[in-house]
Amino acid sequence: MATDTLKSTTGAGGAPGGLRRLLLDNGALTALIVLVIALSALSGDFLTTDNLLNIGVQAAVTAILAFGVTFVIVSAGIDLSVGSVAALSATVLAWSATSHGVPVVLAVLMAVATGIVAGLVNGFLVAYGKLPPFIATLAMLSVARGLSLVISQGSPIALPGSVSHLGDTLGGWLPVPVLVMVVMGLIAAFVLGRTYIGRSMYAIGGNEEAARLSGLRVNRQKLAIYALSGLFAAAAGIVLAARLSSAQPQAADGYELDAIAAVVIGGASLAGGTGKASGTLIGALILAVLRNGLNLLSVSAFWQQVVIGVVIALAVLLDTVRRKAGATPVTSGGGGNKGRQAVTYVLAAVVTVAIVGATSFLHGGSSSSGKPRMGLSLSTLNNPFFVQIRAGAQAEAEKLGVDLTVTDAQNDASQQANQLQNFTSSGLGAIIVNPVDSDAASNAVKGADKAGIPVVAVDRGVNKASVDTLVASDNVAGGELAAKTVAEKLGGRGKIVILQGQAGTSAARERAAGFARGLKAYPGIRVVAQQPADFDRTKGLDVMSNLLQAHPDVQGVIAANDEMALGAIKALGSKAGKSVQVVGFDGTPDGLTAVKDGTLYASVAQQPTQLGRIAVDNALKAVKGEKVAPTVKVPVKVVTKDNVAGFSG
Repeated sequence: MATDTLKSTTGAGGAPGGLRRLLLDNGALTALIVLVIALSALSGDFLTTDNLLNIGVQAAVTAILAFGVTFVIVSAGIDLSVGSVAALSATVLAWSATSHGVPVVLAVLMAVATGIVAGLVNGFLVAYGKLPPFIATLAMLSVARGLSLVISQGSPIALPGSVSHLGDTLGGWLPVPVLVMVVMGLIAAFVLGRTYIGRSMYAIGGNEEAARLSGLRVNRQKLAIYALSGLFAAAAGIVLAARLSSAQPQAADGYELDAIAAVVIGGASLAGGTGKASGTLIGALILAVLRNGLNLLSVSAFWQQVVIGVVIALAVLLDTVRRKAGATPVTSGGGGNKGRQAVTYVLAAVVTVAIVGATSFLHGGSSSSGKPRMGLSLSTLNNPFFVQIRAGAQAEAEKLGVDLTVTDAQNDASQQANQLQNFTSSGLGAIIVNPVDSDAASNAVKGADKAGIPVVAVDRGVNKASVDTLVASDNVAGGELAAKTVAEKLGGRGKIVILQGQAGTSAARERAAGFARGLKAYPGIRVVAQQPADFDRTKGLDVMSNLLQAHPDVQGVIAANDEMALGAIKALGSKAGKSVQVVGFDGTPDGLTAVKDGTLYASVAQQPTQLGRIAVDNALKAVKGEKVAPTVKVPVKVVTKDNVAGFSG
């Protein structure tokens, strides 16, 4: 009856009304078709087999997470923990199989059980603890991420080879993550459309009190719903770890928002009662197509976030318009609708292929221009050090006549893998990568190697893969210099604290190793506390403020980058540069200004602008077939008030 009241009252015979109904009932599919057609027209690199397979791989993890979130949203709940649960499940798998010799099959079952248990805890808190789903799953987000870091000690853990094959291809062309996505999607569709618990989800989401009065055991059903969400999160975590050949404790950070967005874009309502697996898949594909296409079109990473935010807002707006206009609700029920939907999908595919085929003539010739084309994937652009690398690279590219595309991985190893795959499928002349993690970048770099594309690593190396050259400073040696500098300033005796970088990143591990190695020569220096502040100035301020409460008599600070050092200086106030000596790392403009002012005693400067310039120069040599050195070391330099005037990064 509810469905009848929502159906359009306009006559079925009116063509304009029929078209309007088709567009309203299939808004996500229409948006996907428009995107594919537009990007095919704008980029000759978009409509290639390799790139379309890339899109499938890049959508896989988000889609699998989103299938699980669909169950929760259909039942009028929310699950913010799926990204963290995915990371925890993958960490449990790698930790048990690699570090403790557990048989791989049992380790996989443990990972799946981890996801289910996390989901059951969420369900218990919501159903029996009466916590709002937002609060319960937000708590699990923090707990699961924290456990992942505790188990891994903040470092990536290599996956067993048998599990890593999930990130490979079948027959040399069909990606396994795409197959897993399809299988999980079919399972989700079956659960929603053909099972008692699926019907319960729609009943609870439509009217929970009515469902309870009709005899449905709502609390038990909620336990099962959140357990299913945890199960799908575990599957997504295993696939993601397989793609990266390692379990990353910070993996899938923020993916819960992408998963929720995919569900909403696919036509589900956050109010509950509507949603289907096919719509969720389309939503995940829209996000993947958007990111892929914007990368190919060299759109700024910052603008990409704006575009995706606008798309999500428009999707929710379309849902509101659809319901006001009386569109058919998006559910898995109704046998009569399924045949019509199948016909709609077939017609959509035919129309898309026809139009895309026509637009392909726009790119009939070679897509190459006179300029060599290169891609630069930076680990983040939220840090002045990497902004300087970009500036140096862009200046050198302009000087040499190179068309350089720059992307921002936002400290997400999976997102960087996507960007590198996009570069490879675009047929760029060379790729420059500043890895988020040296292990996680290996599979994507291997793909570029197979395609015959030269790869230059900058600032950090790539493990288990071949690069033409590494342009870097020595993070370990720089860490030793930082330790020596603060120790000598304190006369070889005193209490210091260390602000570490983001857990799980190779830069944080290497610099921490350098600090430890350098301090061994100074037994009179005592490290009273070590805490991560994630390379972030605000977190550096907060962490240092907290540490001062326990250690007010600290005399020195070593920070793994200048941003954290500047935060520490703010927390120290008048003590900075007087009773407490602070040493940073990177030699950023703000760091050098603090050195001039005397609040920052020293910065171990890596000359990031030079790193960017040399990387582009070596990449161009590799494109031309000229010989390049396997390693190009850019020396680090301790910059103090005595020599800062003559230093330029």
